[in-house]
Amino acid sequence: MRPLKDRVAPGVRVLFVGINPGIRSATLGHHFAGYSNRFWKLLYESQLVPEPIGTEDDVRLPEWGYGITNLVARETPGIDTLRPDEFVRGLRTLRRKVRRWRPQVVALVGVTLARALFDLRGIKRVNVGLHDETFEGARVFVLPNPSGRNANFSYQEMLTAFRGLRRFVTNAATLSGASARARAASPASRTSARRRAGSSTRRAG
Repeated sequence: MRPLKDRVAPGVRVLFVGINPGIRSATLGHHFAGYSNRFWKLLYESQLVPEPIGTEDDVRLPEWGYGITNLVARETPGIDTLRPDEFVRGLRTLRRKVRRWRPQVVALVGVTLARALFDLRGIKRVNVGLHDETFEGARVFVLPNPSGRNANFSYQEMLTAFRGLRRFVTNAATLSGASARARAASPASRTSARRRAGSSTRRAG
């Protein structure tokens, strides 16, 4: 099977990171394709996307400023057979990807990823939601693994976490827009604009 392709485009705001592809995802060539996986349903019901989409629509994620990749490229029926060296190599690769793509948020799909990335294996409980840690300059948001085999979270708890991500992304976009408008309206910005206009007029004359 060919490696599952990342779905990322310039300007990505949120990069979703899975652990590794399942067999069905690798076979179909689309992310989160497991029969019991609720990832796509959660995206819609949390209003992260405006319409219902499925695994075959993963190529559309950049339309909404999202991207998707995996820590480990090798497909497996579950994560139990992943080797420690694969996590180490995957972490190095993920760091390079995040430095290149520069997302605002890295959304880790599964607390197992948070344990691996931030060496939290000795901590009994890892909270979902926004974390204080950053990853190559990006904010880190931990989501529950949406697999139907995840008995640690109910569907409602998963939905609450995805809605939390949506609120954070929306608020961050609002603050960024307000900051840009404030800079544009500042006296220094207006003075600079007048200087540029004056320089342009002199060149034209």
